[in-house]
Amino acid sequence: MTGLAISVSQRTVSQKTASQKAASQKAARQVIERYFASFNQGDFEQTAALFAQTGELMPPFEGAIAGQANILNYLQKKAQDMMATPMQWSVHPIKSGPVEDAPENGPEKGSPWQINVTGKVKAIVFQVNVSWQFTVDGAGQIASAKIKLLASPKELLSLQT
Repeated sequence: MTGLAISVSQRTVSQKTASQKAASQKAARQVIERYFASFNQGDFEQTAALFAQTGELMPPFEGAIAGQANILNYLQKKAQDMMATPMQWSVHPIKSGPVEDAPENGPEKGSPWQINVTGKVKAIVFQVNVSWQFTVDGAGQIASAKIKLLASPKELLSLQT
């Protein structure tokens, strides 16, 4: 009888873990969906607030921009009138230890995610294919966002101002 009880208990824990993982994955993706929505609305204060206090934005051809205030300042200067269109998504768990400061009602503690997105960015004078690589921490904040232009050298030269 104990073997059956252990088996049922293990299955219940496994189902709960799978359910928590799915909820955490969904919450992480929603953070990135809010990133694109606020970015496209020009609400850079909201976009910057999605980053962790020490979060980093890594735009192409520039060093990392760390911290919400610096990210806000950068977006206000460089991203006006840009539209980002995400087209393909992939979401992967990152193996790490527990995150102690994750909110109880937010993503599951210890569930950081890497979210890769490809799409397009359109500005007044150009449109370019882009990839974004986001890390969403266990607290449901963007720890990093790395942006790469997916263009040939010829296309990149035509973007120079």
